[in-house]
Parts: sequence; C-alpha cells; structure tokens
Amino acid sequence: MSNLIANFTLSAYRMIGAVAYPFMGPFLRLRASRGKEDRERRYERYGYPSSEKPAGPLVWFHAASVGESMAVLPLVQHVNDLGIHTIMTTGTVTSAQVVKRRMPKGTYHQFVPLDLKPAVQRFINHWQPDLAVFTESEIWPMTVLELAARHIPQVLVNARMSDRSFKRWQKSAGLAETLFENFAHVIAQSELDGDRFRQLGARPVTISGNLKVDTDSLPFNNNELQLIKRSIGSRPCWVAVSTHDGEEETVAKVHHFMKPRLGGLLTIIVPRHPERSQTICALLKGAGLKVAVRSQNQSIEPDTEIYLGDTIGEMGLYLRLARIAFVGRSLSAEGGQNPLEPASTGTAIVSGRNVHNFRDSYQNLLDAGGARLVADENMLAANVEFLFQNPNECEKMISAAKTCLDGMRGALSATSETLDAYLFPLTVKRNLENIG
Repeated sequence: MSNLIANFTLSAYRMIGAVAYPFMGPFLRLRASRGKEDRERRYERYGYPSSEKPAGPLVWFHAASVGESMAVLPLVQHVNDLGIHTIMTTGTVTSAQVVKRRMPKGTYHQFVPLDLKPAVQRFINHWQPDLAVFTESEIWPMTVLELAARHIPQVLVNARMSDRSFKRWQKSAGLAETLFENFAHVIAQSELDGDRFRQLGARPVTISGNLKVDTDSLPFNNNELQLIKRSIGSRPCWVAVSTHDGEEETVAKVHHFMKPRLGGLLTIIVPRHPERSQTICALLKGAGLKVAVRSQNQSIEPDTEIYLGDTIGEMGLYLRLARIAFVGRSLSAEGGQNPLEPASTGTAIVSGRNVHNFRDSYQNLLDAGGARLVADENMLAANVEFLFQNPNECEKMISAAKTCLDGMRGALSATSETLDAYLFPLTVKRNLENIG
C-alpha cells in the first residue's frame, strides 16, 4: 500500500512539474529582481549547459549554499587530482559567487537545474555524469529518479537530517524509501543522522563526522583586515554573524544596553542574507544608532556604533575583527548556523538555544567549554558583557573551541576513502579511453 501511495505521489509531483514548467520564466524573473537568481544565467536553471562537456569521465557535485560548497570543495579537488573532470552546481547566487573564486582549476560551475523533468533531463543529457555526489540534505525527487533510471550511482556526503525533516519524511515513509534506496551510499555526519537515514530506507550508511571541520579556515584580505583594525583601534568590538530577521533588532538592543558599560563599543552585524541590508540599515538608524555600511565603502569613524557587513565572501574578514561572536538564526529564528567557522577563526561563541540543525557541533563545543547558549536578549547581553569584562575567560573559550575542533577532524579522509570505491572504476575508464 505504501508503495502505491509513493508512486502516486511521485506521479503527481512529476505532473505538477510538467504543468508548471512553461510558467517558470516569470517566477525566475521575479527571483532575479530580488537578487535571488543570476539574471544573466537563468537559462542554466532550465538545464541548459554553461559550457561544453569535456571528454572522459565526469563527476557531478552539488551543494546548496556557501557552507556546503566550501565543505565539499576539498572532495572536488581530490577527484580532480585523480584526473577526473568535475561539474559543480550550486543553488544560490551567493554560493555561485564564492565557488567561482575558490573552486579548483578545471572544475566547471553551473546553477543547479530546477527539479522538473525537462530541466533535469537536459542537464544530465549534456553532462552525462558517471557519478553524482550530493551534500547534506539535498534530495530532489526528479533528479534522484532520473539518475537512477540511467543507473548513475548517487552518493550523499556530509548527510544530515534535521528534526523537522525527519518527522516530515516519517509521515511519507514509503516515498522516503522509494527515493533513498536509490543512493549507492549515504555518508552521514553523526550516528543520529545515520540512524535516521537507515530508518528511512537508505543502505549502506556510514558515519564520517562533519566535513566542515576539515575545511580550510575562511580566507580574508589581510590588507583590508589591517585597515579596518586600525580604524577600530582599541575600542571593544564584537560581531553578530548570520543574523536573521528579528535578530538585528535584538543585537541593537544589546548594544544600547552595553554601551554605557563599555565605552566606545562597536558592534559588527553580518546578516545571513545581504540583500536585507537596506531594511536592516533603516531599522538600526531608526533605533538612533550611527551605522557604517561595508558595501557602500563607508569607513568606521570614532562615533560609528554599528558596522554592517553586507558583502559576500568576507566572513573570514568579519570574524577576525572581534574575539566574541554571536551566531544567529538561533533566537528569533530556528535551526542555528554553523558554529565551526567562528570557532576556527578564534572567537568565543555565544548563540541562542534554537540550534538543532547543528546539534552535534554545538554539543561538542559546549562539552569542551567553547560555546555558550542563551535564551533571550538579556542573557545575550549578560554573557557578552561578561566576556568583555573577563578577557581570560574569553581566551579560555577560544582555546577550548580550537582544541575541540582538532578532536573532531577526520571526516574528509573518511569520506574520500568511501568515495574512492566509486572513483576507481572511473580512473580505469579514463585510462582505457586514453589508450583507445
């Protein structure tokens, strides 16, 4: 019975996609007008290629956003080092811009096709991947089924399953099994994630740890860093990163609260979505704060209270400007954001309690003493002020976080070893083609 329901659901999904396909143009134009699509590259979302396919075997990597892209790039490099071509797709404008600057030489980039049969077929027909590698929770029904129909192995790396997603899949257990059984291998971040994938029908499932721990520290422009540090001088400074709607207002209130206690306080706000910059700036100015906006090349003056970091690809810069970091999407928004980046750049981490999407990373940091969780703006203000007033405790947290990260490493080598079983036949295929 569950198989019948799953087949019916997938047929309905396919039919709805076929009906929607001719009308995707206005939808993508609207997204482009809001900065959520690259206007000049919208055709790629229909599966049209960004370049010609190279001769020889090819591996398709897909990562949704910036964090996932950075985590998978060492794997892309590993495949390239074996002499196998790679195509990498991403889903956001921000990730495309970052990947373009950092992806290995010889890797092709394209926006991921819409999960509609014509777009997916067009993409696969052109690139003809020999292996597809997806990251974390990127599971798109049409893509999975089209790859399976062509007997192209699919591997899910750094896989994670949030509480919300697990509950949703459990309600459609037959559909989950129909899709997940097509994965040749699932390499999960944790035992909990692995167990959830097994319950939903994935086989085999192995545990690697989190690839994000093994990524290089976030890059930065040292000249820019020194220039901004000189403008900050000896002022007390903290940073709120990956903030979501509602959290900038909270950070502004915390700034007002601490300002009388910490003379010359500077707060840096780095929103998760830079396109919200104008709205955030208006909110901050409405709260009576003097704001300098990074994207407008505005300098930090002695009376600047908020530095709004609304640029793409400079997280490494912002995190190195302060020793204390609040990590957003954890107070007014839920799920949390990756705490490993601020931990690796040397900051004491404070976050809200709604961090279930990164439960294992936070638990490890909490156990080591490298992070603190707060319930509201009052606790946030109290903890940040405490760390300012007690620099030795701040340094202990920073050191504990780095030690914790060192103990969590190893996911990259474990994932590479598993992938090698699927890559070895491609090296043989390449060698045979070269002989021929």
